Amino acid sequence: MFRSMAEFFGNYRTQFVCGLILAFITMYMGCAIISFFFSGAADQSKIENVSLKELALERMGDMKVGREAVVQNWAGVRGAYLANLLVNRMFGIPSVMLLFFMGSVAARLMHVRGISILKRFLFSASWLLWGSVFLGFFFARPGFFLNPGGLHGQYIADVIVSNIGVPGMLLMLLGVFLIISILTSSRTLPFLLGLMRRPNFSFGFLRRPAADEDEDDEEPQEEAADVEPPMRRRPAPLITASAPPPEDAASPSEEFVISIAPDEETYVPEPPAFQDEAAAEEIGEDDFVPELDLEDYDPKLDLSAYRNPTLDLLQKYESPDKQVDFDEQIANQRRIKQTLENFGISIASIKATVGPTITLYEVVPDVGVRIAKIKNLEDDIALNLEALGIRIIAPMPGKGTIGIEVPNKDPQIVSMQSIISSRKYVECKYDLPVALGKTITNEIFMFDLCKMPHLLVAGATGQGKSVGLNALITSLLYKKHPAELKFVLVDPKMVEFNIYGRIEKHYLAKLPEGDKAIITDPSKVIQTLNSLCKEMDDRYDLLMQAHVRDIKQYNDKFIHRRLNPLKGHRYMPYIVVIIDEFGDLIMTSGKEIELPIARIAQKARAVGLHMVIATQRPSTNIITGTIKANFPARLAFRVSSMIDSRTILDQPGANRLIGRGDMLFSQGNDLIRVQCAFVDTPEVESISEYIGRQTGYATAFELPEYALEGGGGGGDVSVDLSRKDPLFEEIARAVVVDQQGSTSFIQRKFNIGYNRAGRISDQLEATGIVGPTDGSKGRQVLIQDLVSLEYILKNLK
Repeated sequence: MFRSMAEFFGNYRTQFVCGLILAFITMYMGCAIISFFFSGAADQSKIENVSLKELALERMGDMKVGREAVVQNWAGVRGAYLANLLVNRMFGIPSVMLLFFMGSVAARLMHVRGISILKRFLFSASWLLWGSVFLGFFFARPGFFLNPGGLHGQYIADVIVSNIGVPGMLLMLLGVFLIISILTSSRTLPFLLGLMRRPNFSFGFLRRPAADEDEDDEEPQEEAADVEPPMRRRPAPLITASAPPPEDAASPSEEFVISIAPDEETYVPEPPAFQDEAAAEEIGEDDFVPELDLEDYDPKLDLSAYRNPTLDLLQKYESPDKQVDFDEQIANQRRIKQTLENFGISIASIKATVGPTITLYEVVPDVGVRIAKIKNLEDDIALNLEALGIRIIAPMPGKGTIGIEVPNKDPQIVSMQSIISSRKYVECKYDLPVALGKTITNEIFMFDLCKMPHLLVAGATGQGKSVGLNALITSLLYKKHPAELKFVLVDPKMVEFNIYGRIEKHYLAKLPEGDKAIITDPSKVIQTLNSLCKEMDDRYDLLMQAHVRDIKQYNDKFIHRRLNPLKGHRYMPYIVVIIDEFGDLIMTSGKEIELPIARIAQKARAVGLHMVIATQRPSTNIITGTIKANFPARLAFRVSSMIDSRTILDQPGANRLIGRGDMLFSQGNDLIRVQCAFVDTPEVESISEYIGRQTGYATAFELPEYALEGGGGGGDVSVDLSRKDPLFEEIARAVVVDQQGSTSFIQRKFNIGYNRAGRISDQLEATGIVGPTDGSKGRQVLIQDLVSLEYILKNLK
């Protein structure tokens, strides 16, 4: 029952209707109070000493309520009674703050503005009570029909005066006024501080004699520091106690150590910095918007009821507690030591770090041993350990050791549930957090896609590449709101990404004429990439107009109402483009695909466009030098040859991986070995279904219109008006009535193809009904009424 009621009142229409009813009640009460100021004296004798019970019984003394009641209040006898109750018997003239609060609640329910109800309540209540006492103290007029402070203000003022006197009353009113002003307006405190810091502003008891000033020149500076406001003080440094190192496990030889990585540090957020006077002065008077006069823009308001997926949608793979198989580790260290000694290499110590699927053995060789000699024994060590494949890191970056990575005989599955529920993921503040799995030391491997800024993924068939892409998408879906993130999914295989079709109206972006948000047609891929280039250029134009350097600064400025939407400014979501089977697209389209990708990779970072390209054939004709130069972040699953490993990572290593999600991440020279988190297809289906059941946008996020060369869609093309489309006149009337002239509007409205809609748009432009194309914006409709349109159509005939 409670759940059904919550769903009913959580519905958008129900909230809008409730807000509309409250808005009409507020307007009625406002009409009654305004009229009371003019007609209260005449109506006072008719409504005085009347109780609510008598009003409910439709009796007012000896006079019946209804047609016989004669009052001058615009809202009738009930409005007159209500106004008298609020103004005279309760809070006086400040009762209008009650209407202000009711109007704010109505606007919030109707989703007109993103308003904080708690802030508006505290603002209205504080000024209501203070104003009532203030007017009750200064403007009490016995015998007059209007009591400015109401009975509440008059009574409270009398009680305070009788206890602390008139001077105490004045000081209390002034103090409370300053406190409320500071808490409800961000301009009060900078104003007071500027006023107090003026040279001619001082109190007698703060002044020093002239002799004291001459004695010590440092005194004024110390005094100024003493009166520094608390918000300027530097917070005390945070002291973080590191976890004690784990105890070494017992082993038969003193030089062998098995260690388990300690827990990660707990993230402690820093206290927010307050804006000082200098920063406040930098903000122009025209740009500054008081917090309570105009609330910050909330990009999530349209889908305020949206909830991110829950953890129970992911499967928690049951596995035994993390227990190190000491027998296996001791046997491996003996074999490694024996193999090296057989080839004349002596070692000082061995340390093992156990991970979910791989154990890292750090070997410290004796003095005089050449590293290359150990590197050449890779196959011999693998043979003695009976391992699927090992990888030697010689030397370990930042350490004086040589690393030997050996697969565990009983590997553990790293579930996506354990990654999403980790403290590191939950408390991370990345703009685009990507959590892919765990490292050898059992640490959660995460990075911010905004700082990569693009990712190149390669791996042979069946080595976990598709699971890795699903893990990347899942980690973003669990963290970002649909208003903050959009995906462009390209799937030439047609089966990998179609599972995300249910979240089209939440997270996906597509061309205006696109039937499906998941792009499978190579020609549509070219259009989409060029459309993204147009979106990139449009965003750079907006950044230039806003005088900012990147999307984060731009959105922050837009949220704080520093940019005018009427001038084309808008909130920009991040757009992540994920292309699977990039090699197939290169084989079919070649340079037409590579050129827009290179443009996006070179420039799109600052405007929030990021690319993830995956291929199973990392050959040089697929991953060209242009692609590699603009994709510094690389993710390699197991590949078939060392040449492929060098192509993707610029060094060998990926050919030595064991598969099943084992991967190497590179951003520069260092390689990080990661076990990719496993997210199964049913889990992805559950996540998509959970998101798809929630209210989404009307359509998917529309990218700018782009027409291939020779296609329709406007431009400088010759139009033969003697061969107008049969739907020309009907479409022209619809365009004028709706004042929308885009090709996508015509296509959706009349259910026709894009090329036909583009030709009709060209005909409308040639006849002067709509203007030319203007980037991502729709065509401007030049005709404003049907009379003028009919005149043009008549002349065409």
